[in-house]
Amino acid sequence: MDNLSLIDPEASRCLKNELNRQENTIELIASENFVYNSILKAQGSIFTNKYAEGYPGERYHGGCENIDCIESMAIERACKLFNADHANVQPHSGVNANLAAYMALLEPGDTILGMNLSHGGHLSHGSKVSITGEYYNSIIYGVREDDERIDFAEIEEKATKHQPELIIAGASAYSREIDFKKFREIADKVGSKLMVDMAHIAGLVAAGEHLNPVPYADVVTSTSTKTLRGARGGFILTKDKWAEKIDKAVFPGVQGGPIVQNIFAKAITFKIAATEVFKKYQQQICLNTNYLAELLDDAGLRIVSGGTDNHLFLVDLCPWNLTGERAEEILNEIGITVNKNLIPYDQKSPKVTSGIRIGTAAVTSRGFGQEDIKKLADIIIEALRIEADNKTSDKTKQKELKAEVKELCLKNPLYLSPLENELIEDYIK
Repeated sequence: MDNLSLIDPEASRCLKNELNRQENTIELIASENFVYNSILKAQGSIFTNKYAEGYPGERYHGGCENIDCIESMAIERACKLFNADHANVQPHSGVNANLAAYMALLEPGDTILGMNLSHGGHLSHGSKVSITGEYYNSIIYGVREDDERIDFAEIEEKATKHQPELIIAGASAYSREIDFKKFREIADKVGSKLMVDMAHIAGLVAAGEHLNPVPYADVVTSTSTKTLRGARGGFILTKDKWAEKIDKAVFPGVQGGPIVQNIFAKAITFKIAATEVFKKYQQQICLNTNYLAELLDDAGLRIVSGGTDNHLFLVDLCPWNLTGERAEEILNEIGITVNKNLIPYDQKSPKVTSGIRIGTAAVTSRGFGQEDIKKLADIIIEALRIEADNKTSDKTKQKELKAEVKELCLKNPLYLSPLENELIEDYIK
């Protein structure tokens, strides 16, 4: 950073400002997390200098012996962690992993059946504003209106009617455990292939806190971020029968040379995720998420589907006559970062929304326990209640709440969390 401040002081300022923001705000966006120091070092390593088109033992550039070593290591560790036949660790992102999977499994114009974006799905599962909705005939399924859980009767009905070549399971804003066995049964009944996007729950799956989709899916895609708390990028797990097609779809299909420093960091990510310390971390995420949801529910805010089985949940703000857009602004002003989010059957627009999405992976990485979660819930409730009751900002109270947020951050500093230290101590032993 010292060299950067001399070479490019403007860019250095942005970096320092972001470090300050991360240290002094509470991150509740469900897709974000704070990685281990080893991951930061790996992604900033000298592997940045190397180009390596191709795969281990079959490169289009010389000098790749060390690249082959780390990529083979990442593949082996990913397969062992998730009990998969084959892994491709080159995708630059989760969306790239999905695009490669579609390319391997489908032809342009084929029918896909994916989860409704407004019910918790993802853009890359066939949304009309995504390339996936442009290239494929996209049919959507959703959640039941009465209990806001995945409607398997609707999935089977639409799968039978439309005969999709591919059914997609997985979500970005769905708080309940997903029954991949039921998806497999429906796919087999109509002769469809099944893809699972486990980007949000990969860490929970690795720790045994969520059903593993690998035995049920033809292809599983994921990011190595979010609950997996690792490298920036994606990966794909497959059965042997799809391995060659998946590899060709990634390179040369949708990507050129891989980001080698990220593959290096993915190898480290998968090793950490196999530890007992990581399992304890995932268990704590679930405890924190459940407790925070219960506290907000007790205060009169409605939790979509009545609770959570994973790292996130949606809060319906309608009981307090607030919008997701305004709640995001209110919390951001006191140093708590969330994102506005549509809730199932939302009557408001995606820019306004009736809800917010909350996840606890990042605060758990900082070392938040039940006592901290209780304090955090009190702050959130008070900030939103002031707005709900008065519809005007209370600058004095806002300043007090911001100070309480800062106090929680100081108590749980970045990269000095008990979980980080415990991981290091475990390796020393």
